[in-house]
Amino acid sequence: MEVGQKLPEVLGTDQDGKEIKLSDFKGKKLVLYVYPKDSTPGCTNEACSLRDNYERFLAKGYAVVGVSIQSAESHKKFIAKYNLPFPLIADTDKKLVTELGAYGEKKMYGKTTMGTFRTTFITDENGVITEIFKPKQIKVKEHAGQILGE
Repeated sequence: MEVGQKLPEVLGTDQDGKEIKLSDFKGKKLVLYVYPKDSTPGCTNEACSLRDNYERFLAKGYAVVGVSIQSAESHKKFIAKYNLPFPLIADTDKKLVTELGAYGEKKMYGKTTMGTFRTTFITDENGVITEIFKPKQIKVKEHAGQILGE
């Protein structure tokens, strides 16, 4: 996906089995952040940065939704442990992350594996992507400030 394109209508199913659609956020800007794995240090720091600034996102007209390939059960534990106020999509079939271009070959320690690329998509009130934060741009502890332009 690229700036100027619209996110897919069906985003996936959250930790409670509720289908999340792009049209659910009509009239709001959306922060759709894709992260590799629940309860890992970088992903926890990123989620907590968004959590700690959640009221500021709401005040500026944003909704926040996370996406990873872990199960709904894993997401429930992650949400409970860190008191996350936003839904997490359980993309276990990797459909959304693949469509977003946020899943593919990764090289780590000389090994090639398949995995999720930490990526954040910002949309306007109509679901059109206005900004994309790529893996190397994202500073997990400061990510909320990056999105809010601070």
